[in-house]
Parts: sequence; C-alpha cells; structure tokens
Amino acid sequence: MDSTPAGPAPFVDRTFAAVIFDNDGTLVDSTGSIERSWLRWALEHDIDPRALVGHHGMPAAAIIASVGPHVDPVAAFARIEQLEVADVEGVIALDGVLEAIAALDGAPVAVATSATRELARVRLAAAGIGIDEVVTFDDVERGKPHPDPFLVAAQRLGVDPADCLVCEDAPSGIAAARAAGCAVLAVTTTSEADALMGADLVVESLADVRFAVVDGRVRVSLR
Repeated sequence: MDSTPAGPAPFVDRTFAAVIFDNDGTLVDSTGSIERSWLRWALEHDIDPRALVGHHGMPAAAIIASVGPHVDPVAAFARIEQLEVADVEGVIALDGVLEAIAALDGAPVAVATSATRELARVRLAAAGIGIDEVVTFDDVERGKPHPDPFLVAAQRLGVDPADCLVCEDAPSGIAAARAAGCAVLAVTTTSEADALMGADLVVESLADVRFAVVDGRVRVSLR
C-alpha cells in the first residue's frame, strides 16, 4: 500500500456522520465499458478520441460540450447513454469495496455520481453493490466539479456536509467535495496520486483503509 497524506495525520481523532462514495472508479471498475462506449461514440461523431482524455468524472453532457460543440447535444447525450447502459461487460466492484460497505452497516451511506440514474443503476447492480441512496446527474442542476451532488447527498442523508467523508477517484470529484465542505479520501484507480493532492488522504484502493462504525459515527484508519 502506498498512502499519501495531504496533511499531517489525516482523520486521526476524527469521526464522520456519513460516507458518500463516487461510483465509477471508486466503487466499480467500469473502465472497459467507458472506454469502449466513448470510443465508439467519438468515431460515430467524427471526433478524435484523444480529445476525451482528461474528462473522467465529469457528466457526459459536459464532456460532449467540451469535445463536440458541433454535435446535437440532445442526440449525442442519448447515444452515449444508450451505449454505456448496454455495456456492463467487466463491470465489477473494486478491491475493498464490498468489505467497506459491509463495515458501514448502520451508518448513513450514499453514492454521488456524474452518471444518469439508469446508468448508475445498471453498473451498481452489475457489481453487486446495494446502496439505497444514489444521487445522479438527473438529480442536480450542476454536476461535478460543482458541489451540488455532494450537497444533495448530505441533505438526503440528513447530515451536515462538513460532517461527511467523500471517497473519490477524480480531480473533478475532489473539487466538488471540497466545494461542498466535505473531507476527502481519494483512490488512485484512475488518476495518479499527484493529481489527487486536494484530498486529505490518497491510497491505492479502499482495501487500504478500514471503516468502522462506533457509537453511530464512522471511523477511518489505514490498514
């Protein structure tokens, strides 16, 4: 395990009211599906696939606006949604995820994702992950890197965003969590550690940390 604290002794003597997880790259490995779907979408729309680099964690609508300003945004969004929902081959839970969720039994937990409701549903189901509270692109006016997904998740859980721990894998998600006032644990599943230094703690995967619920509060420690 290679952990990189962004400050001294992160999370020591601190507990949290709730944990909010990003989905793709944090809970589930959907890299193959994402790459296949967006490559096909780009080729169908005469877009150089290299233009897609650096957009991980952003809502599809924002990616389309960035790389394809010449395309019909409504039709383009519908097409990438269709491609991604249909492709769940290889979508699995990442290391440590199922154990982490089991350890958080009894604590408020949510998912806040840039995906649509349907896409989040099929990927969580494919990975065998059951979390009831899921905030998606369909639930917010502004997606990541804006704070809205995490603010809505905290509101639904009935907790103060400043009392939440967010688990993320993308710079845009970290920026969103920070803007919401949350603490951040980042995993290097899709980004290099240097790109995630806005987090309080950076680890390789959720298998590198231990969650525990003590007196209704969540504690986090390194393994």
